[in-house]
Amino acid sequence: MNNTSTTLIDVEQIRVAAENLKEVIVHTPLLPNPVLSERYEANISLKREDLQVVRSYKIRGAYNKIQSLSEEALKNGVVCASAGNHAQGVALACFKKQIFGTIYMPAPTPSQKVNQVKMFGKSFVKVVLVGDTFDDAFAEATKFSESKNAAFIPPFDDIKIIEGQGTVGKEILDDSEAPIDYLILPIGGGGLASGVSSYFKTLSPNTKIIGVEPAGAAAMKASIDKGEIVILDKIDKFVDGAAVKKVGDLTFQICKELLDDVITVPEGQVCGEILSLYNEQAIVVEPAGALSIAALNILKDEIKGKNVVCVVSGSNNDITRTAEIKERSMLFEGLKHYFIVNFPQRAGALREFLTDVLGPNDDIALFEYSKKNSREKGPALIGIELENREDLKPLMARMENKKFRFEYVNDQPELFHYLI
Repeated sequence: MNNTSTTLIDVEQIRVAAENLKEVIVHTPLLPNPVLSERYEANISLKREDLQVVRSYKIRGAYNKIQSLSEEALKNGVVCASAGNHAQGVALACFKKQIFGTIYMPAPTPSQKVNQVKMFGKSFVKVVLVGDTFDDAFAEATKFSESKNAAFIPPFDDIKIIEGQGTVGKEILDDSEAPIDYLILPIGGGGLASGVSSYFKTLSPNTKIIGVEPAGAAAMKASIDKGEIVILDKIDKFVDGAAVKKVGDLTFQICKELLDDVITVPEGQVCGEILSLYNEQAIVVEPAGALSIAALNILKDEIKGKNVVCVVSGSNNDITRTAEIKERSMLFEGLKHYFIVNFPQRAGALREFLTDVLGPNDDIALFEYSKKNSREKGPALIGIELENREDLKPLMARMENKKFRFEYVNDQPELFHYLI
């Protein structure tokens, strides 16, 4: 990676895209954030794409692509694959252009995102849920495009898509009153990073551009580190807006050339940031939308005193995921722990566990016997929430002292995911 002013995307075409989008999108605000600025001793502003018309930046690329196609190319409709936000952008574009679209989404996509797609597209879209990941949906959408001769609207690896996403960068520079030292933005397939970095490296070459990926789906970092596109065998799908096994061919070339660094953030840390943004500032973001802000903690030493912009990419979060978000955050912070406990075969063992083993600030979040008979003699799966992560060792020591045989589940991934 290097600081070159050469780009693979024409800045003038990003300006053309901005004109094409004027009547379709919202020019989202670039807002100083006093809470984050004080916390990190920097001048931090948020580019609020969570306030976009489809609550993410994806409408920019989707509409710009569809707008560029001829009537002949659109006569059989369009098709796309998406984990959610691109689908919503395509759906709204279909409604605006009055063309039919078929949208493939992974089966685990949050229902909130599926419903939003249907709402934006109305009678002009059909949603097909298929496979476990974006890549599964992508394969099916490609087959559909070929068999039906429908125009394929890629989620990121397309010049017109990238030019549309690049308008985020144009708005940031148009609205910024001071030079930007750091620009931090999320990476999934790389469309946003490619477009914005192309614009910045031409017009703000001294800005350091940092891409952020979820640790469980860091396809761009793996590819840049190896010097060629890497296809990940497995990914953590939690940060669904940025979880892909393979980045784009074009986006890889651009990001490799123009990004100053790509860093990863653990999913649990992302969850903690989602909760903090909501609890402290009433800002609702989806997991991918929190990536750039979660990265601030990793970069805290080098951004002190600097002008920093974080792109908040979207807010399409399903409220039913709140329990999972809290769980992942607490696990990451070392505040929630699971044990399989074999109670001693003596009367009152359960009461002894509650009174003599648990600390004064420990709370039982889960207690489930694995046997329905001989309850006080059988093993139990117990989830315990701590007030401080340092309370874990004393808790385990008390279990040992009281002769409670136990197995710690958190550090056994296969057992953990099977039981929890």
